[in-house]
Amino acid sequence: MVTAPDLRRLIGEAVRSRVAGPDADAAHARIWDTPGARWFTPADPIWRVHSDASMFVAGITALLLQSLHPSAMAGVAGHSGYRSDPWGRLQRTSHYLATTTFGTIEHAQEAIAAVRSVHERVRGTDDEGRPYRASDPDLLRWVHIAEAWSFLTAHQRHGADPLTPDEADTYVAQSAVSASALGATDLPMTVAELEAALADARDGLRATPAARDAAAFLLREPPLPWAARPGYQLLALGAVALLPDWAREELDLPRRRGASVAGALGTRLVRWGLAALDQG
Repeated sequence: MVTAPDLRRLIGEAVRSRVAGPDADAAHARIWDTPGARWFTPADPIWRVHSDASMFVAGITALLLQSLHPSAMAGVAGHSGYRSDPWGRLQRTSHYLATTTFGTIEHAQEAIAAVRSVHERVRGTDDEGRPYRASDPDLLRWVHIAEAWSFLTAHQRHGADPLTPDEADTYVAQSAVSASALGATDLPMTVAELEAALADARDGLRATPAARDAAAFLLREPPLPWAARPGYQLLALGAVALLPDWAREELDLPRRRGASVAGALGTRLVRWGLAALDQG
């Protein structure tokens, strides 16, 4: 018979294995145990946001929002391997985010340099016939805007400790540190600037066939065993509920009753499971 503590640990271990991968313990030790100066501290808003379970909803929202930029979606579809190796891509992204948020400055800069090197090789033509390159500052700016907006919105909706308005402004500025080092320019530094940047980008955003295909994969065809899908669906419903109305309409995603509640429940379930791992 599976007890509640057993179930809690099973959930925590399943989540960690998917997000952190087989080398989770080594990666954790490198990020947290390496001595040295860091860009941020536990008192900083970015630390609070990026360590909260709401990031599991936010990550899906960010991917859906990012996909509406034809060039960004073309780069993902053509070079990221998100269908052939979705968990590997998630693990690389989560490791990068953790390193640049919680790791030493030296390790953060190494991670940024590695991504910049990859970006130099990612180029092509999008569905609208426009050439793109992943290192383009404007494209990097869009990816950052979509991430920062999604992470902050999810935290304010589902986070254990939502930010005050001043803290939210600080979060936006802090999230720009690594994005700037990656090559993005003209980044928003306050919530008002972030909202304005998202609104300004609207005219250039649309759902290409590749974007709709990616949304179907994320929301309807997740590469998960059947036993894990109900929990994932809670997060996915919550992620869609966070999207701006126009983004949902572009992707033909219906507004579902109770979706925000589902997102809150999924976030609490992840938080509950991961807390068991922290207790040893």
